[in-house]
Amino acid sequence: MADSNFPGWHGTTIIGVRKGDEVVIAGDGQVSLGQTVIKGSARKVRRLNPGGHAVVAGFAGSTADAFTLLERLEKKLEATPGQLQRASVELAKDWRTDKYLQKLEAMLIVTDGRELFVITGAGDVLEPEHGIAAIGSGGMYALAAARALIDGTHDAETVARRAMAIAADICVYTNGNLTVERISK
Repeated sequence: MADSNFPGWHGTTIIGVRKGDEVVIAGDGQVSLGQTVIKGSARKVRRLNPGGHAVVAGFAGSTADAFTLLERLEKKLEATPGQLQRASVELAKDWRTDKYLQKLEAMLIVTDGRELFVITGAGDVLEPEHGIAAIGSGGMYALAAARALIDGTHDAETVARRAMAIAADICVYTNGNLTVERISK
């Protein structure tokens, strides 16, 4: 049980946007403890390259937990090269059933340029509607903004950057210091 006096870690907005042949994952850099910004330049979006198959992942939640999950995802991808969906499902199964992994508090957005998924500790591997996925404290703000922008003339990166700017204006746990990774089919 968590200490009710501990203010808790907050802060992350991650968005994945698919438009045309391109997928972009963007994440802000803020990490907060209670009302205090601990770091403004955290890098929550990573490029993985297991077995020569590029994958981009963004995470929200505990950093150590997210790194543990990213390492597990890399192992799953090495075992199933080029099969992001299968590796994601295998990770979600392990996460839900393994007593150690069950305690991890994080969420992931992953893409190989063809597929885009949200992976959760509840065993979910979700392919978002409209080609947009968002997680974290400002995730719903970024999602709403991206949904409003996606049908315009902007490319995926512009949609992601504008959606993140809107989320940063609304969510006190999100800043405008972005890490952006692009990947194509």
